This record gives sequence, structure tokens and C-alpha cells, in this order.
Amino acid sequence: MNPDAQRWHELALYDLGTADAMLSAGRYLYVLFCCQQAIEKDLKGLIVERCGMFPPRTHDLAKLAHVAKITPDEGQDLFLRTLTKYYIGTRYPEEVRTLADEATRELATRLLAQTKELLRWLETLSR
Repeated sequence: MNPDAQRWHELALYDLGTADAMLSAGRYLYVLFCCQQAIEKDLKGLIVERCGMFPPRTHDLAKLAHVAKITPDEGQDLFLRTLTKYYIGTRYPEEVRTLADEATRELATRLLAQTKELLRWLETLSR
């Protein structure tokens, strides 16, 4: 594996571990953020590996999948679009509050499981 792609993958796994820790801590919004980051970083690693280019500076997971030249199925595409909204850059407090209100234990648990499943699938595409 390309060393740059490997670094992206390692960062993705670190974020996945952080998502697990945040679930245990009851910090559900940050579970979702870390899941988004894990998928984003793994997709960026795929772009480096498969396309030989520096990944675009976007947090849109469906767009990154397109650039990586992968074709997620309908369920995976919906998941990517859902998870994208949990990217937390510089957001205003009311935006974070709205996302935090949505972030229940059940949602965090479900999306974390889907993140793990998607990461396993992405791993089969390049590694």
C-alpha cells in the first residue's frame, strides 16, 4: 500500500477507536463526528491509492466516493449522505445543538455499526 494511503487509513482507524470511546462516554454527537471522520479519511486514502492524487478538501462523503471511483450501493450511498451532516467544522452553537439533539445512543450505536461495516468494505477495495 502507498505510504500516504496507509497514513490516511491509520488515521481512520484512530477515529473509529475514538468513536467507540465516545459511545462508552455517552458523547453521542462526537461518536457521529468521529464516524464521519473515519469514513472521510479512509476514502481520502483510497483516492491516494487508486487515483494517485491528493484528495480534494471536502467533507462530502458521497463526493469523495465518486472521486475514489467507487460505486456504493443505494444503502451505502444513503449512509454516506446521512453521515456527512455530522461533520463538525466551525459551527454555530445553535447548529451543534440541533445535531446534538438528534444524536441519541440508539442513532450513535447504529451509525457506528454501519461505519465499521463500510470501512470493512472499503478495505476490500484497495488492500
